[in-house]
Amino acid sequence: MIHITESAWIREEELEENFVRGSGPGGQNVNKVSSAVQLRFNVRAAPGLSEELKSRLERLAGSRLSAEGILVISAQRYRTQEANRADARERLFELIRRAAERPKTRRPTRPTLASKRRRLEEKSRRGEAKRRRNIRLLPE
Repeated sequence: MIHITESAWIREEELEENFVRGSGPGGQNVNKVSSAVQLRFNVRAAPGLSEELKSRLERLAGSRLSAEGILVISAQRYRTQEANRADARERLFELIRRAAERPKTRRPTRPTLASKRRRLEEKSRRGEAKRRRNIRLLPE
């Protein structure tokens, strides 16, 4: 069991890793060795994540989430399977940590009296400038 936050955890069996050929660095082995990792994690079936956390995670995942609720993270930054595997897992854990943070609720504020006055003064200045333009255009 992998603990990510105090309230979020996932089991090792929930992670599915496929090794594929990557387009990243690899030297002479780049066309021979499958060093890139595709990490798959079924968000909707994870028992260690709350429903609220799952919905935030799905929103954060964006295009990395399939229609079935499977999160796919591809890692091909490094030359070895182990390093790419660790990178993919760390990116998944970081995504879950970010989803675990509750967003602050927005409290609407009212404009200050001074800002209302500035707005109205600017409106009257602009209107006065436009009126002056019209005066000049009238024939004498």
